Amino acid sequence: MKLMELTQSDLTWRKSSLSSAEGQNCIEVAALPGGGQAVRDSKDPSGPVLKFTSGEWSAFISGVRNGDFA
Repeated sequence: MKLMELTQSDLTWRKSSLSSAEGQNCIEVAALPGGGQAVRDSKDPSGPVLKFTSGEWSAFISGVRNGDFA
């Protein structure tokens, strides 16, 4: 299946293990074919999805680990 043909229900969404039990104010992440990632708001699972290439996602994770967004 091509990336453009994927729907949200085709993806396996996961929340951080550090999310609260209520699951409020969380994002969910799903792996995309080719190593990219999709991100959505857990409060609006049928809402918009941000899609990142593997390079964009790696840069973001690196920034988080380096404290660039603190």
